[in-house]
Amino acid sequence: MSRTATITRTTGETRISCTLDLDGTGTADVQTGIGMLDHLLTALAKHGRLDLVLTCEGDLHIDDHHTAEDCAIVLGRALDQALGERRGVTRFGHAYAPLDEALARAVVDLSGRPWPEVRLDLRREMLGTIACENVTHVLNSLAIASRTTLHVDVLRGENDHHKAEAAFKAVALALRQAVRLDGDAVPSTKGVLE
Repeated sequence: MSRTATITRTTGETRISCTLDLDGTGTADVQTGIGMLDHLLTALAKHGRLDLVLTCEGDLHIDDHHTAEDCAIVLGRALDQALGERRGVTRFGHAYAPLDEALARAVVDLSGRPWPEVRLDLRREMLGTIACENVTHVLNSLAIASRTTLHVDVLRGENDHHKAEAAFKAVALALRQAVRLDGDAVPSTKGVLE
């Protein structure tokens, strides 16, 4: 069973192509035009053992919002498509990830019901060329587009780069658990995850 998806999306603001393999090795080629976003999505793929190719041409002459949001939407849709009926997945995952003084926790439920609760406690205005508010927005949009319940909390930290990266690594580790195959049943008392 192939658990891959390729999604393309073209709007007046962005042109995005994404290929995702849930059963990969963590290979990533991410080119969004926003260096920090590339870094965070590469960490997500690496630690989630997801193979990811994502390219975006966005309206960065305006700002980073459309590119960040649309990349998350496309990646989320790819995750949703690759999961299919979500048959046989473990469904739940949780993880902690430290990065020096920062510590993040992520809990995932591939429930088919989108619900993000993301608290990163970022204090700077920008990380490189991405607004800190958009780092949070990426995780929110990813959860909604992938139809996933996602709770992410940075429990401590001083350096915003460390906090953001720890959060994405925790999400990666939690996703890695949740997408793992464990039998053939739909893991729900309802018999469906939608």
